[in-house]
Amino acid sequence: MVSKKILLFFLLTTSVHYGQIGGKYVYQFLNLAQSPRQAALGGKTVTVVDYDVNQAFYNPATINGEMSNRLAVNYGNYYGEVSYGTAAYAYTWDQHVQTFHAGINYINYGSFEGRDELGNLTSDFTGSEAALSLGYAYNIPWTTMYVGTNVKLISSTLESYNSWGVATDLGFLYVDEKNDINYGLSVRNLGFQITPYQDVREKLPLSIDAGISQLLENVPIRWHLTLENLQQWNIAFSNPNRAETTLDGETNEEKVSFFNNALRHVIMGAELFPEKGFNIRLGYNFRRGQELKILDQRSFAGISAGFGLRFGKIKFDYSYSRYTLAASTNLFGLMINLE
Repeated sequence: MVSKKILLFFLLTTSVHYGQIGGKYVYQFLNLAQSPRQAALGGKTVTVVDYDVNQAFYNPATINGEMSNRLAVNYGNYYGEVSYGTAAYAYTWDQHVQTFHAGINYINYGSFEGRDELGNLTSDFTGSEAALSLGYAYNIPWTTMYVGTNVKLISSTLESYNSWGVATDLGFLYVDEKNDINYGLSVRNLGFQITPYQDVREKLPLSIDAGISQLLENVPIRWHLTLENLQQWNIAFSNPNRAETTLDGETNEEKVSFFNNALRHVIMGAELFPEKGFNIRLGYNFRRGQELKILDQRSFAGISAGFGLRFGKIKFDYSYSRYTLAASTNLFGLMINLE
């Protein structure tokens, strides 16, 4: 009975954010936004190429020399007692070997009451997960194309159940220097469970994302367009609250159109003053907006915003992401230039 309750709590904490994509895989925390900048831009930007050492979590091909000797730490509240955070560091060995990246991300689900099959209190329990990653990118000679990879060791503890896993991320990046356009592709969480919670090994949350971004020539704005979850075309589901009842008493489920399903793969974002000491960011996640909107009420689900502010060698970042009228998340980050 306790194991069923563990499974139920885990699915609830992930399915709110991932909709139909969630509830099918283990280690869903790997797909949370890893930094305030990512969260403010909608959650999955794969084309940022600058000093932001957090970017390598989503596309290892973006690892570059500007990240060298920068340390970033991020922390945020999710829902209720759930909290999560990340840390990242990069170092350039030399111009030949180029730059290495190391990162860690974790989530703590808080404390829960344990009960037996009769509903009697037993003992409280907790749950937490973490992943340690090492990454490297390589510049294909005589081109502005880059490939990269992260290798991750994953640990998960849910009540008395433990699991270990390994995964890798693969990334590709092409930089069109003439037009200030970046093209990116990321295949994340390719891997397996080394040790399952019980006897059955479960799948990891594979995610394939592609994106494009451009710094406008005469306006201090960089726009971002990301296509997420390309590994699965149909990611829409029928919301039972939007079902219609006929005069005969029959219930017709909501039909999600081809165009609506296509839009749920889209994330849009923009940065104002992206190369200055103060940045403003705005994003919209179409899937989140569709899945979490409330009928006959404006909830602004799917909208995210944030800013970055640099003080000398320290950069402070903040993001606010809207989910429903009752739930939103705040993420805080610090990046320090150690040189």
